[in-house]
Amino acid sequence: MGFHTFDVDRAAKLDDEGRYRFCSREELLSLLSADPDAVVADLGSGTGFYTDDVAPHVGTCYAVDVQSAMHDLYRENGVPENVEFVTADVASLPFADDHLDAAFSTMVYHEFAGDEAFAELARVVRPGGRLVTVDWSKTGDGDDGPPTDERFGLGDAVSAFEAHGFDVATAATRRETFVCVARRR
Repeated sequence: MGFHTFDVDRAAKLDDEGRYRFCSREELLSLLSADPDAVVADLGSGTGFYTDDVAPHVGTCYAVDVQSAMHDLYRENGVPENVEFVTADVASLPFADDHLDAAFSTMVYHEFAGDEAFAELARVVRPGGRLVTVDWSKTGDGDDGPPTDERFGLGDAVSAFEAHGFDVATAATRRETFVCVARRR
């Protein structure tokens, strides 16, 4: 049901450290709780802002983005050795079944949320693997992020993940965002 992708002409905004007020690197790493040899995917990696935070703590980190131009911008800033670029939609990931130990998305769930993407995530995340989602909340005030009519509520995300083979371990709404941590059954 995604409404749009982030405009590559505005990509510099993706490197603004002010984004940490919505999800800090420490919070993201804690939610992921990944092993040092884990295979992880950043869904909607953009310019690599959060990918760079996770990569030093895992074995392989895939930077997944539907726009190859985002990968080009990421390359300009330098890329950790264990990051691999994947140009793909979340609904069509080029990974084998159960390939990922974990996946995460920060502020892009609203761009890919749909049955095909959820089914694909259930296919590529191994049983017991984590899926961490931090996104703009439908109940937010709309001062940041996309318009509120392009957002989902926490309950929408929880229901979608549970309907597609995940058990939700953590779910919380915040002022402008929500966080949901799910484990693949």
